[in-house]
Amino acid sequence: MSFRPLALIALCVLLAACNKVNQANYSKLQAGMSKTEVEQLLGAPSEGAGALGITSCTWGDEQSMISVQFAGDQVLMFSGKGLK
Repeated sequence: MSFRPLALIALCVLLAACNKVNQANYSKLQAGMSKTEVEQLLGAPSEGAGALGITSCTWGDEQSMISVQFAGDQVLMFSGKGLK
């Protein structure tokens, strides 16, 4: 058996285990956290948009996601979907 398929499988398992969009990290979110603190916890957002000092950022995809709304640089509210 070749080493390459085993290495690919190991890499896929490792990447899945490193997913920061999960219930444990969602439970650590708190209103008033800075955007920097949230990014340290979840990494860079996959999407973001904002206007007039309100920013909405999303981590994850349609199946498993965390959405955080910021007023200025602080968490105003957040929600999650499909978290494990």
